Amino acid sequence: MSTLSADPAMQAAKELSATLFSKPFVFIRGVPSLKFLPPEGPPEIAFAGRSNVGKSSLLNALVGVKGLARTSNTPGRTQELNYFVPEGYAGDADDLPPMALVDMPGYGYAKAPKDQVDLWTALVFDYMRGRSTLKRVYLLIDSRHGVKKNDEVVMDLLDKAAMSYQLVLTKTDKIKEAGIPRLISETLAAIKKRPAAFPEVLATSSEKHQGIAELRIAIALAITL
Repeated sequence: MSTLSADPAMQAAKELSATLFSKPFVFIRGVPSLKFLPPEGPPEIAFAGRSNVGKSSLLNALVGVKGLARTSNTPGRTQELNYFVPEGYAGDADDLPPMALVDMPGYGYAKAPKDQVDLWTALVFDYMRGRSTLKRVYLLIDSRHGVKKNDEVVMDLLDKAAMSYQLVLTKTDKIKEAGIPRLISETLAAIKKRPAAFPEVLATSSEKHQGIAELRIAIALAITL
């Protein structure tokens, strides 16, 4: 579902992805505010998206550990920045993991109390603006609904902060397969003039495990840039 080429850089990224995801990932920390962030060290890859877009399900599929990131049909369940790293690292300066994955609180959930939404929003946006080890944000878009206004607000922020981000379509098993290429084209058109957007859209299905290998390779490439 992606257009990853077979050039040397992509081949190296493919090999690196196999190494990065060869170990099971473990949860190491929930961060309710920026003062609880771990010290900057290994590269970080973050996942953003509207509430109930499927971030937790995608992370579980990505790392191959069922139930690692909690899933729920209740939007807004993830309320912290949740950090995951490959198993077996001490976490000190001499034994850091090769990368960390960060599951961010969902945005755009209108039924949550406004003060809670404001706190979540401030945490996520401040993290994206100020974390030097953050290499890329993967912005998840529900394939059934496409890019919404609140997604555009987040993209505006990422563009302003010059924070590299890439769009990932989720739940593609819920739409007709024949419509996926058109949806990818429409999504690419929506980000064509956005300076910080990576010019490739990935299509995934956590349930069918589709597009996961391509996402792993994209992550490996992102942390080497």
